[in-house]
Amino acid sequence: MKRNGMWMGSVVLSGMLALTACSGNNAPENTTAPPSGTDTPQNVSTEGTKEPVTIEFMGHGNPNEKKIFEALIAAFEDENPNVTVKYTSVPPGEYSQKLTTLVSSGKAPDVFYVGGSEFYRFAEAGTLLNIQSHLDQTDLFNPDNVWPQALDRYRYDGSSVGAGDLYGLPKDVGPWAFVYNKTLFDEAGIEPPPAEAGAWTWNEFLDAAKELTVDENGDGKPDQYGVGAYSLESAVWANGGQYIDYESGTVLVDQPEFYEAMQFVADLSLKHNVSPNQEAEQALNAYTRFLNGKLAMFAMGPWDQPAFWELPFEWDIAAWPASPSTGETATWLGSMGFAISAKSAHPQEAFDLAAFLSLDEDGQRENYQLGQAVPNLIDMATGEFMESDKAPATRQVFIDIIQDYGRADVPAYSKDTQWLDTFLQDASKVWNGTMSAQDFTAEIKPKLQELYDKGNK
Repeated sequence: MKRNGMWMGSVVLSGMLALTACSGNNAPENTTAPPSGTDTPQNVSTEGTKEPVTIEFMGHGNPNEKKIFEALIAAFEDENPNVTVKYTSVPPGEYSQKLTTLVSSGKAPDVFYVGGSEFYRFAEAGTLLNIQSHLDQTDLFNPDNVWPQALDRYRYDGSSVGAGDLYGLPKDVGPWAFVYNKTLFDEAGIEPPPAEAGAWTWNEFLDAAKELTVDENGDGKPDQYGVGAYSLESAVWANGGQYIDYESGTVLVDQPEFYEAMQFVADLSLKHNVSPNQEAEQALNAYTRFLNGKLAMFAMGPWDQPAFWELPFEWDIAAWPASPSTGETATWLGSMGFAISAKSAHPQEAFDLAAFLSLDEDGQRENYQLGQAVPNLIDMATGEFMESDKAPATRQVFIDIIQDYGRADVPAYSKDTQWLDTFLQDASKVWNGTMSAQDFTAEIKPKLQELYDKGNK
């Protein structure tokens, strides 16, 4: 999962879309039907010696993630000396288009990242291998010890996502947590945000953000902000709103619970000046401000840990502030998966790699120790992961989000996300103060509904 430089609520959701590789809405479909049953081994000689096999694996990520996966792949190759993995790491912004091109040309990698709407489209088109029979025969897979919130994202029953056989394994389950600069809070004499969900409301949060916004040189512009890129999803869900009711396919952005939350997020810069506005964000994005110690509160996923471990100040994570109207806390729970091409010439070796990266105990241990993710294995996540002496100190927050108040990111159950892309593009009218959230959502709702119906029904 990665970040981009968009602003306010759009930052978080757009970043999430990039993380789940959902930017391409017109992916050509591969009509090859997913194979069923057990694949016949193709790499065993008559003497029983395994012949050399090369499989291709494509993912995306920043340099830290690339290094982590290079180490994991080396460990896999040590355990499987006949298998060579050709690993390609693509810049996140280019990944979806590159994968779509490879799939449409019949050259998909053996193993690749997939998530969100892209998983839905590829599963429906027969691009992905049904791996249920492989899972039924491996000792690595104990379904009771893998987060169901992650597994269910890669189930497909022939018509919808969330039920049926598995067509992928979770690379991760990504709790989007509320991170804060503990040093700034301590220096200002302010009690830090609590880890318990519902214990801190928007009101207490805003009071702290005001105190932590500082104009150091007296030019009328803050040099240090209280908060940046506040999660619109968190605000909407905490306030009792939804983007869409997926069961009925009804877009709900024009409801009071939604537009009131959206206005709250917009007013953090427009009214309260505690968050960088669009101009300030373009000059220096919130992520960089946080790394520079000039932003008191922000957002992070577990994959941010390696960079944050190098920071010269103390930081920790907390529950997202609760809406005072509901007392509820919410945030998104992202995920990216490992899928196997239905056309792979080496499906067993491809499955073995995906299973190692997703389920192997040693692989999961190395993964979390390198700061890539919360373990997919529940006993490891609630056991040794919690005992780590590295930040964050309150890593229980990650677990709470997975178990209690995290929600699947908005595009997870859309085949086509043009409706959501359009919302994000046009939401700048609210972020820059041109329109109120109420007027904007009332105006755009019919357009979003038309786009959703066209692409998903």
